[in-house]
Amino acid sequence: MKVRLADRPGALAWIFLMPSVVYIIALVAVPFFLAIGFALSDVTAGDPSFDWVGLRNFERAFDDPVFWRSLGNTFIFTIVSMVLVVLLGKVLANILVAQFKGKWIVRFLVLLPWTTPVALSSISWLWLLDSIFSPIDWVMRQIGMLGSQDALIKPDRNMYWLGEPGLAMASVIAVHVWRLTPLAAVIMVAGLVAIPRDLDEAARVDGAGYWRRMFEVTIPMVLPVAAVAALFGAIFTFTDMAVVDVLTNGGPNNATQVLTSWAFFRGIDGGDVGQGAAIALFLFPLLLAAAIAILQAVKRMEVR
Repeated sequence: MKVRLADRPGALAWIFLMPSVVYIIALVAVPFFLAIGFALSDVTAGDPSFDWVGLRNFERAFDDPVFWRSLGNTFIFTIVSMVLVVLLGKVLANILVAQFKGKWIVRFLVLLPWTTPVALSSISWLWLLDSIFSPIDWVMRQIGMLGSQDALIKPDRNMYWLGEPGLAMASVIAVHVWRLTPLAAVIMVAGLVAIPRDLDEAARVDGAGYWRRMFEVTIPMVLPVAAVAALFGAIFTFTDMAVVDVLTNGGPNNATQVLTSWAFFRGIDGGDVGQGAAIALFLFPLLLAAAIAILQAVKRMEVR
């Protein structure tokens, strides 16, 4: 009896997997190994010849103070963003699963930051955080926080959100958190919906209040999903440079420079492709370590 292809699960598995395999090889594996080749060569925008230089590009990166500042900023940017994204994502997830009037409007507004193109939303924030015409400064003046003798901030001055190092980093983090929180909320909604109602009802019968149910039932059950949301968020944050590039371009004085933006600046804007590739490759071990740590934590949560 002749066996048709549709009746051979092994062959069908490979057929269905091939598009994903080709996609990963074309858009991940090839650029990754090409970056390794560039990092070990002296390729520049003006001289594409592929001459071997060994680890010289990495040594130059270690001797560059901006590289170390970018590395530190990357950790600050990622850790603070992820803590805020997970916390705010949990709050938004509770709102999204609640039953109330006008729920669809709230869902639309919550998902809007994630669906808006990053360049468009960042340009909007660039206007909102303008050093002269910022609507945020205007609102702060109207409520007495800025521009009066009794104001919390010194009178007759703007906030210069993107012009002072501390405020610039806080602004970049705030915009990035605004973008990623809807994604974390949607992921956590799946975790909240999956919690058996019997557990919550049993806790109510035992006399547990809202906060006790939250910390002893809901949060422990949602922790694995929250860890997955943190993993996705960390990957997006580590590899994102759009917000930094549009808002501050790494300034002022490299105060908001991160590894991705510095690699782009050196490799593309500066024309030193080998140096840019060497800097970008530092993202790989950091992302790999973060992914392994989070996945191991998820595995331990599931075992418990």
